[in-house]
Amino acid sequence: MLARARIIAAWRGWFAYNGFLEAEPGILQVSPGNEAHIAGFATRIEDPDGQTRPLYLHSSPEFALKKLIAAGEEKLFALSRVFRNGERGPLHHPEFTMLEWYRAGAPFHDLIADCLALARSAALAAGGRLLIWRGMQCDPFAEPEILSVSAAFARHAGVNLDATFTAQGEDPEALAGEARRLGLRVAADDTWSDLFSKILSAYIEPHLGLGRMTVLDRYPACEAALAQRDPADPRLAERFELYACGVELANAFGELIDPVEQRRRFEAEMAERSRIFGGAYPLDEDFLAALAHMPPASGIALGAERLIMLATGATHIEQVIWTPAP
Repeated sequence: MLARARIIAAWRGWFAYNGFLEAEPGILQVSPGNEAHIAGFATRIEDPDGQTRPLYLHSSPEFALKKLIAAGEEKLFALSRVFRNGERGPLHHPEFTMLEWYRAGAPFHDLIADCLALARSAALAAGGRLLIWRGMQCDPFAEPEILSVSAAFARHAGVNLDATFTAQGEDPEALAGEARRLGLRVAADDTWSDLFSKILSAYIEPHLGLGRMTVLDRYPACEAALAQRDPADPRLAERFELYACGVELANAFGELIDPVEQRRRFEAEMAERSRIFGGAYPLDEDFLAALAHMPPASGIALGAERLIMLATGATHIEQVIWTPAP
């Protein structure tokens, strides 16, 4: 925990040195987020006149920070307590700290250098130079591996991911055949995204970030609900994830700033959530309105405890949380 305090102080120092403003976004929000597989915590707020209305604990400070970017801020970061229901394990906790930052006017690949700087400062603040998890090691001072999602599927699972796309979109049956070949269970109602996630977690992620960090780049557009499409290939999105020791640490976007397209994607995600879980979350209309005024920007969310774990050699996320949930 002392190392955690040093790491967070080092991060704040890095952001201050690089001209970022620290924001403190509110936790109570109209929506916990609109991704199908993220479960929120619901509550009710009581107004002075006795009327009540539903609110949620946020699952990310993303909506609030983007509103501030739309209002004119250019370089923002936040260390926010965030909440996700139904998640608990060595790398998951229902309440955790998310380090999120935004750069207005910057291409999303600029965030790679930010990630490396923060990973290196974490290792040094913890008194070492390596990231460690379950016997695996990663040197954050080495040049990272830049690997496209398609190349990762081909290398580590023998899957030609591009062949599972058609002119009409993703082909679930083509990817289901690959999943069966790999020995994965395929359910009758699995979508292309379900199958993609199964192969990614079982065959791809364990090989990422070994020896050096991996930037998993060029995600399929259907796997990036809040990212803009790659102008060179609209099947892909401006999204990368950062890995060390097989652990996902961060998720970066070239931000989608088209409110009409964002609404369409949110509605599709909530329809999928209703299909799977029998209910959906409201849309944050203020957020969608703000997108019309938001400049081009890049943003990223990093799981603070995960990076602290790897820097300190902790074996469970609750070892680096001051007061874990009951």
